[in-house]
Amino acid sequence: MAELSISKERLNYTIDLLVTMAVEEISAFTGKDSKEVLVDFLLSKTGKALYDDTTKLWWTGPSYLAEMYLEEVTAKQEVLPYTCESMKKIR
Repeated sequence: MAELSISKERLNYTIDLLVTMAVEEISAFTGKDSKEVLVDFLLSKTGKALYDDTTKLWWTGPSYLAEMYLEEVTAKQEVLPYTCESMKKIR
């Protein structure tokens, strides 16, 4: 079976949409401004890994990315004192 190919432009568009949805979810959960969350997300390991198309992280959904980011931030003991378990409780 032949592997499907996706253009770099289309892949970047897909990733940008995922970032937008994940940032909205993180912002709603944390109460932080989405612009601030966007900058933090893009500078995070999660954000960088998402734009590395070899990781195939773009195959996941925005909720998975939001949880992954919150785990990363929580592990760093930064300002967001949230865990993925507490995020699941509000859904």
